[in-house]
Amino acid sequence: MSEPQSTTAAGAISTYIAAKDRNLPLLMKRAFVPDCELQMQLLTDAISFPSSAHGLENVTDVLVRSFGLQYDNVRTFCLSRPAVDRTPRFQCDWLVGMSNRSDGGVRVGCGEYTWDFDAAGDGRVKRLFIKIELMCVLPASYQAPVLQWLSLVPYPWSSCSEAWAGLPSIDALTPIAQFLRREPRN
Repeated sequence: MSEPQSTTAAGAISTYIAAKDRNLPLLMKRAFVPDCELQMQLLTDAISFPSSAHGLENVTDVLVRSFGLQYDNVRTFCLSRPAVDRTPRFQCDWLVGMSNRSDGGVRVGCGEYTWDFDAAGDGRVKRLFIKIELMCVLPASYQAPVLQWLSLVPYPWSSCSEAWAGLPSIDALTPIAQFLRREPRN
């Protein structure tokens, strides 16, 4: 088995998003180092994840395999992009939308990523901290307008203003609208 090629911060993040959103666990080794670490902070009860995972297989199980069993039509957006190819750390807001495989319900969430990279090595992710600030849960009847909106947001790199532009007027998404209207972190 050959060693992963060097990657940029944006490349590692894009690869992770493709792995998670498309349920492609094999891509994770191109984005994360073998001894990577995941830490999560949930500020909502609307979704559950373990607070941490260590090692590529465990991180992949949490972020891709288990996640993919529950959700489909996943679209994850980083709301800013690294300004340089190599950096030891990058923080950005994120937005995600998905449907629940079991009942067609829709979830739209947002929060913050903090990426720590192997900047002295091949550039893959050493540590990912995910803060889940909001997770709005909507019934299946809202799936079409929410997925239509998400399909029009530039993917996977966007901005708060681009994501907010087509947000459907659904009362349950008011917290997401407020998140997207605030000053971005990066």
